[in-house]
Amino acid sequence: MKLILSSTFLAFAILSGVSATPASKKKRELKKVREISVGGPDVPYEIWASDQSNSVPGETERGVNGSFLWIFDDKTTNGQIEDGIDAVPLPCTPGATEGPCDVLDMFPGNLINTNGETLSDLGKFGRLHGVIKDPFNRYVNANFFVPGGGYNGIIDTKTKEAIALFRVTKFAYDTSSGVEENRSVHMSIWSADGSKLMFSNLHGKAIERVNVERDADGKITSLEFDKSATLGLGTNMDVVEEATFFSGNNAYGNPLIGGIAGDYKLADLGNFTPNGFCKEDGCSLTAISTGRTNNVPICPISSTRNSMFITLGGGGLIIANLMSTPMSIVGEYSSNIVNGAGCGGVQYQNEDQIFLNAGVSAGGAGLDQSTFTIYSFQDSAYQQTPNLPNTPIPDRIFQDEMNTATIGNVDSGKLSNDSGQIPGKTTRRDSHGVSFTSDGKYIHVFDRIQNNVETFNTKSSERFTYDLVSHDGKSGRTGKAGACWARSVTDDPKLPLNDPAPDLLETTPDGKYFVIALRGPVPVSVTHSAQGSCPGVAIVKISNNGQSGHLIDVIRTTNTVDTTPLTDFSGVGGHYYTGAERSDIHGAVVVGPPQTPTF
Repeated sequence: MKLILSSTFLAFAILSGVSATPASKKKRELKKVREISVGGPDVPYEIWASDQSNSVPGETERGVNGSFLWIFDDKTTNGQIEDGIDAVPLPCTPGATEGPCDVLDMFPGNLINTNGETLSDLGKFGRLHGVIKDPFNRYVNANFFVPGGGYNGIIDTKTKEAIALFRVTKFAYDTSSGVEENRSVHMSIWSADGSKLMFSNLHGKAIERVNVERDADGKITSLEFDKSATLGLGTNMDVVEEATFFSGNNAYGNPLIGGIAGDYKLADLGNFTPNGFCKEDGCSLTAISTGRTNNVPICPISSTRNSMFITLGGGGLIIANLMSTPMSIVGEYSSNIVNGAGCGGVQYQNEDQIFLNAGVSAGGAGLDQSTFTIYSFQDSAYQQTPNLPNTPIPDRIFQDEMNTATIGNVDSGKLSNDSGQIPGKTTRRDSHGVSFTSDGKYIHVFDRIQNNVETFNTKSSERFTYDLVSHDGKSGRTGKAGACWARSVTDDPKLPLNDPAPDLLETTPDGKYFVIALRGPVPVSVTHSAQGSCPGVAIVKISNNGQSGHLIDVIRTTNTVDTTPLTDFSGVGGHYYTGAERSDIHGAVVVGPPQTPTF
């Protein structure tokens, strides 16, 4: 069946001269939309999009108080694609008729942790960095990246209610400027069988684990934070404040579950890998340098063989057995082998290849970095016995040799790139989100700065390229503008339009589309790479048998509740945006029907 796109991609917002009106403010009737199958089954799904902006007005900082979760089902999504009727977000709390969902309602402030502190008492809670679904589409875990927060919640995908909330460990460790005490949750990952949930405690420099028990239908019956399982990645690590879980009732009046088990004395908080190298450079005056200078764990990726590939902010890679207690290092790579700040990794079903990217650092070092690198690892190469360092060498599928300037790169003479991030002017690159086509034949890797996509044949590594700014994905900025232009924010006439700034993404079950998080004009994180003009969820139609695609629509999100004062983004190579839009979608996942596990 061929989709015929309606003319409603025309810019209502641009014609009216104001920002696009949120769906909740419009009066409309939703038409009944047929479920369409092209090259795949009729599988219903929902898009869950994580908005990092505040859901409370009056804050002086971005992403420190609340957040919005936007959920769109396939019917309302197809209604927008086919008929131009703006998709309406689903509610998550009793009595609500529409979304978005405020995380401060989903996780009430009177929840109390094992130290006797209420969530409200603890202060900052929010900055929904992303939700990650479990293998059975039964639950997502919500990563709250508020500075110093360290919170991670679990949400039932059917009822939309919170079932658990944890706070990770606060660690102390050595840095070049002294001892730091900190914690945060950047991202997380489930094991392939759904029995483990790992937290990336970025500012705590550790990977921590929750053990998950389920009944025969896949319903979670127990969640225990296992202190013994912890894998420390820093130098001279010590526990400052132990992990906690919260009890009390959710928004529906149902009790949260959770528990704490194990002992930090059994965890791996030592300085050395099994090969005798410093986990992080500087732990010993006599140890050989690996170039792993800052082991903040970014985006761990779990494999079907229960290995966990831990990307590091300062370059290098650690691979761990996620099932062992403590989680044990089975592979290690130096920064000259694996560039830093990767946050994109995929494995197609049970195949052996693991694809990982390397991108631009979120910290100050990323201001003039320019990175697009893709690696392929073999999952079967990592067993119970630790491999020797840098063994086996991964295949480097692609590196933009003329443009790569990042931590750990030794292949290019280019040390920096200060061309900023203004569309059409910048020459910087930032490899970020990665996804497979439904048949696993191609991976698509998205450039957050250039707004284009590099596509690779997973067998031959043959490369193709398409863009997200033109209507056909082929003509770039010289051709007819694509959907982001029509959905761009327009309350600042100088804001560069048609700037998608794609982030994390997934593929729809029918294999037709990628759904991609698009950043906003006031990005909460990675301000030097992530400013965009059409915050929301991109719908990219996959074409040419998976080889390419083009952006056909944007489900726009909006947040003018957040009144954070303006920040001068010109200092990080962007535009000093003066408007009111604060929505900043960092991650989008596709949740299909709940499945029953086969234990």
